[in-house]
Amino acid sequence: MKLSLGPNLYYWSKDDTLAFYEQAAEWPVDIVYLGEVVCSKRRLMRLEDWLEVAERLSAAGKEVVLSSLALMEADSELKTLRRIVDNGRFKVEANDMAAVHLASQAGIPYIAGPHLNVYNGESLALHKSLGAERWVMPVELSHTTLAALQEVRPEGLQTEVFAFGRIPLAFSARCFTARAHKLPKDDCQYRCGDYEDGMLLKTQDGQAFLSMNGIQTLSAASCNLITALPEMQQLGVDVVRLSPQSRHMGRVVESFAAVNRGEITIAQGEAQLARIIIGQPCNGYWYGEAGMDWKAATGEEIAAVS
Repeated sequence: MKLSLGPNLYYWSKDDTLAFYEQAAEWPVDIVYLGEVVCSKRRLMRLEDWLEVAERLSAAGKEVVLSSLALMEADSELKTLRRIVDNGRFKVEANDMAAVHLASQAGIPYIAGPHLNVYNGESLALHKSLGAERWVMPVELSHTTLAALQEVRPEGLQTEVFAFGRIPLAFSARCFTARAHKLPKDDCQYRCGDYEDGMLLKTQDGQAFLSMNGIQTLSAASCNLITALPEMQQLGVDVVRLSPQSRHMGRVVESFAAVNRGEITIAQGEAQLARIIIGQPCNGYWYGEAGMDWKAATGEEIAAVS
């Protein structure tokens, strides 16, 4: 299976962003997704900047994909989307049906992102007919649902699974971070940039519950499916997606790569990630349980790669 580095969901400074991808060029990932998925007001990195990063990563041997917004709200965003689709060099991840439409019209193969709500074989067939070459499973689906979808997946359509990072749950026209700071959305002062891994929300009894990232709602716990890598391989998953966090992302990639290559056991990989993951780990969705739940590797799973 290949490893991918998903698009950065947070609003980091331009210097931090450039430094992150300079390091990523050396990591054992096969695919890197670049671009703004959450909010079009985040303009520290222009499309031209992303394309420069893309060229450097491509020169380092990475497959580069330009990701699009998940929530389109204005004509200006459609104009930017057209420029992304028409870049003439790199593939596009469509996170909104507008991107699917433009890519299909232009005859450009695209990746059906996790925000397109692909839940059945008919949807898979539709995207394949429109030009999709890979689909990313919605984060809330279980391994049993994935197994069923793999049975009816059109030939030639690859499957990618979100396997690490705070889980993107929902988007809203409202900006939660601005509201928390008593600011209107139109004058948000880019306060989401103050939270390098999102603004943590807790319940009244102090339990970490959600992470707010501008107009996006994320989980407070971080998904960690390193224990499920052997099962993913058995199910025919082609790509495993790791979503960026602000610290130790290189070590996260190394742990997944080492387990994927059979160089260390699941238990060893799980132990490595436990020391560097942001928040508590979770994998409940994979097992058909509450998303915030965590199921440790069983003896059978550990033995599978020992």
